[in-house]
Parts: sequence; C-alpha cells; structure tokens
Amino acid sequence: MKKEILICTLFATAALGACDNSDHTIVAGERKDENPVAKIDPATLPPAIVASKIYRCKDNSVVYIDWLADNSANFRADKAATPTKLAAPAEAGKALSAEGYSLTGSASASSITLERPGKGSQSCKA
Repeated sequence: MKKEILICTLFATAALGACDNSDHTIVAGERKDENPVAKIDPATLPPAIVASKIYRCKDNSVVYIDWLADNSANFRADKAATPTKLAAPAEAGKALSAEGYSLTGSASASSITLERPGKGSQSCKA
C-alpha cells in the first residue's frame, strides 16, 4: 500500500514538473486590412401601417387597404395576395395611383372611391 502511494506521488510530481510556468503571451502584429469595409448608408425602414381596413364595393367585391404613414396605401383584392403599392402624388389632395389603379379617400374616412383595371371606378364602404 505504501508502495502504491509512493508511485502515485512520483507520477504526480513528474506530471507537475513537466508543466512550464513561464508566461506565454503571444502578441500578433498590427493587422492591415486589405479590403476595408465600405461605409454603408443607414437602412431605411418601410413606412408604418397607420390603418388596415376591409372595404365592400358596389359590385359586392371585398378589397383590403393598408394605409401607410407616408400617405400611400397597399391594395389587395384578396387577403393573401401580394399588395399593390398606391403611391401618393406630389400634389396633395390627388388620388393615390399605380399600375392602372386609382384610390381616393383616407384612413379616417368610412368610404373610398377605387378604380382598378377591368372593374372601372366604384365606391367602397368600410
């Protein structure tokens, strides 16, 4: 039993003796970036949705309008459809328009006038 303790002590001493206690600080040279990152303009966020309304038109169709903070609107004929952005013209009070669509009204109004390709102009109520 004493022999085993003595052997274990010798192995532990040998293992610890093999450790080097000197300080190993590796200092790398200054890094020269060959391709510096170009300055990027800050990201522009899309306009916030001010109101989202569902309108029923004279021909009994349902349209979905998302009114945006930049005085534009997103039009969808189907709830899951990709929206068509109707941009505000430079002159205030004019109809929002894009790609054959025209929308007159506001987020606070209960009715709008919508003109779309193949359907003509019609009144729609929220």
